[in-house]
Amino acid sequence: MRISTGGNVHVTESPLRQKALTRAVLASLAALAVLALGGCDSDSDARSAPQSGPSVIVPGKPGESNQKLSAEEAARQRAEDDSPNSADVAYARMMIEHHAQALKMTELAPDRAESKKVKALAGRIAAAQGPEISAMKGWLKNHGKSEKADGSEGHQHASMPGMVTEAQLKKLRAAHGTAFDQLFLTLMITHHEGAITMATDVKGQGNNIVIEEMADEVVAQQTSEITRMRDML
Repeated sequence: MRISTGGNVHVTESPLRQKALTRAVLASLAALAVLALGGCDSDSDARSAPQSGPSVIVPGKPGESNQKLSAEEAARQRAEDDSPNSADVAYARMMIEHHAQALKMTELAPDRAESKKVKALAGRIAAAQGPEISAMKGWLKNHGKSEKADGSEGHQHASMPGMVTEAQLKKLRAAHGTAFDQLFLTLMITHHEGAITMATDVKGQGNNIVIEEMADEVVAQQTSEITRMRDML
């Protein structure tokens, strides 16, 4: 609508158009309010929603309570602090001695074994455990630890699972042919089972990732060899 006053022209909106504009503005404001509330609800739900995935109980330090962490948090915390504890060090020291005895046994196979399979197996065991001894010695040196244990730990070494007695080792040295094959396999199966027990123990008691990886390798490799030796028997 146009209204002339003193030569000037003023443009005014009709009442219907004003109502339409008012309704449009109100509708827009209402839509914005809904979106804002929805965003707040989403943020609130995200914050209040429980974390998915398994949780891990991490033992606290002396005098501190245990912590309940997600698997990811526990892995991250362990990666940040994998300093060796007494179980890691004891495992490395004992496994060096344990492997060393296995090498003594495998050295007898070339001249005494009758089965080519037994000779080949002995060669594979020596090829695997020799480097493992070097790796564990290097690990101890890197962490400022000696290869030999003190007196109290020496008693633990004497009771290592799977170790062959001097009498059994003497009998193995005296055997030849099929008798050697049978005794070698029997003793080595027990020896491997002892190594797996030690590796499993340190995986539960140790704290160092490198030692855990070494233990995993022992479990996987020697479990496979036990199966092979039982088939050969």
